[in-house]
Amino acid sequence: MVHLLLFTPAGVFFLVFACGFAYDRRLIRNGVPLFFALLFLFVGLAGEVPQVSARAAAFLLATPLLLLPPMMLVLAVFLIVNGVTMLRREGRSLANLLSLAAGLGIILFFALRQLALHTRWRPLELVVAPVTGVLSYVSFLFVCFLLYSFTYGRIGHRGRHAVDFVVVLGSGLVGGSRVPPLLAGRLDRGRAAFDAERDKGRDPMLLTSGGQGPDEDLPEARAMADYLIAAGVPADRILIEDRSRTTQENLRFSKALMHDRKPDHRALVVTNNFHVMRAAQIARREKVRAQVIGSRTAR
Repeated sequence: MVHLLLFTPAGVFFLVFACGFAYDRRLIRNGVPLFFALLFLFVGLAGEVPQVSARAAAFLLATPLLLLPPMMLVLAVFLIVNGVTMLRREGRSLANLLSLAAGLGIILFFALRQLALHTRWRPLELVVAPVTGVLSYVSFLFVCFLLYSFTYGRIGHRGRHAVDFVVVLGSGLVGGSRVPPLLAGRLDRGRAAFDAERDKGRDPMLLTSGGQGPDEDLPEARAMADYLIAAGVPADRILIEDRSRTTQENLRFSKALMHDRKPDHRALVVTNNFHVMRAAQIARREKVRAQVIGSRTAR
């Protein structure tokens, strides 16, 4: 009976999540009630397992604890790789340095923690203890972020409303003018969304967004448009935004173009699946009426 009571808070948190998702599915905080809903559901189910197998119940409860240390190390590596990518593609700024700094900080924390355990030096233990609490809290938030990013990427848009524009975000060219596989995946996903809207009798436009980098022979948006035209998209259904250098500028400048053509527009933004939640947050800050979908990315 006690275990069954855990399903009640699970249902309450699912309800809170559903309300937040209905209000604005681009809010990262929606991941918090979703996390607790799944947590109470997991604990409730785990409480029922001993009636079938005590060994299976012990394994089920021990697995998260055993996985926590390696998961934190994986998180550190992920943050470092993501930080390097951010600096390379989005430029040097304090915000873009945070991911890299967080990853290096986790590695440093593990080193200091091991040192504290071996030396038993009291001042170091007093430093490590609160840092452990902060790191645990940040890790919790990050898990909520990943969980909701995964959820949003799969149910963020289900065609409830007509889409006036499909915006494809640029990601860099190779050889000065060629569309690389990463960007081609975005363009193919954008073309599929464009075709799906037309199959429903709607008349959307494709908007390619991306400026010209120092090592590029032409703006990304123009190379993207050429790719789409070669794939069969009518040239008169493509808009080009070729001034932006960052994701924020992608959405800001694209919004201006869309507003000029249709002030009350709705848009669908296409990026890669690992970038969906961040793009959705920027779209919300820029007040772009758009949901974000992602194309598959090579592992």
